[in-house]
Amino acid sequence: MLYIDEADIRKIFTMRDAIESDREAFILQSQGFADAPVRTNFNVEGRGITSLMPGYVSKFPRVGIKIVSTYPQNAAKGLPAVPATVLLCDADTGELCAVLDGTELTRMRTGAVSGLATELLSNENAETGALFGTGGQAFTQLEAMLTVRSLKEVRVFDKERSRLDAFMERSAPLAEKFGVAVKAAASSDEAIDNADVITTVTTSALPTFDGRKVKKGAHINAVGVFTPDKRELDEYIVTHADRIFIDNREAVMSEAGDFLIPISEGRFSEERINGELGDLLLGRCCGRKDPAEITLMKTVGFATLDIVIAHKVYEKAAALGCGRKI
Repeated sequence: MLYIDEADIRKIFTMRDAIESDREAFILQSQGFADAPVRTNFNVEGRGITSLMPGYVSKFPRVGIKIVSTYPQNAAKGLPAVPATVLLCDADTGELCAVLDGTELTRMRTGAVSGLATELLSNENAETGALFGTGGQAFTQLEAMLTVRSLKEVRVFDKERSRLDAFMERSAPLAEKFGVAVKAAASSDEAIDNADVITTVTTSALPTFDGRKVKKGAHINAVGVFTPDKRELDEYIVTHADRIFIDNREAVMSEAGDFLIPISEGRFSEERINGELGDLLLGRCCGRKDPAEITLMKTVGFATLDIVIAHKVYEKAAALGCGRKI
């Protein structure tokens, strides 16, 4: 069995690799080559949520499971708010063949979902980005945004100034690498002012910005929350976006409060969703039709993304002699 930690993953797998891994995962899911039940969530006595996300991808074939928790208070303890582990099984024997740092894999594959959606849906001449949230997944969200679009400026907003300051320091090498100005925003309004790409990756139960102030032609990635009682997007932007895409219909319609709350109030309909990213990649639906359209992508995550990226990292690590044999 091979153990692959965060350093190993980062050494052999780039954000572009992760974006291409997600591209393949979406296509396999839409073509019926994957079985990924909606996650099972356990509310751990009010402390946080622990989720089990099993999946099977028949193309490889590969079976695995991710055990992932969402504990917002971990940040105050200097721990990841979304810790995870991925277990991967051997295709021939069914035995466990790899244990991977699911925390880093989740950060990469989730950032890559936004990166892929931004590449497919945002205007190619996008110059300004906005990022909401500075937790463990924020860095890869920023990295993905910069990987697919040559932005000149990204404004970052977090309600906690100390977290924002720490993130600005942590992201400085990334800003230098891509030649972009990454700035701290004093308010949500300042963050989205004239922004071409907006990404939210928070645990907020309430909308993170005023949808009425989003510019025409913007693209939005809603990433952070995955429970029916929470939403990062307000009703206005959900009902006024021109084109809406999701990662996985079954998962989104079970978990995404961004849609489920306005649906329960009679103000939104599932029919407004244009399709999954896999449908878009396979040409089953159209993406952006006009530069002035506002496009929106909502992701809650599903296990196919985790199994595909874990498989690819494991195969590469085994070929390069990377990781630790147990």
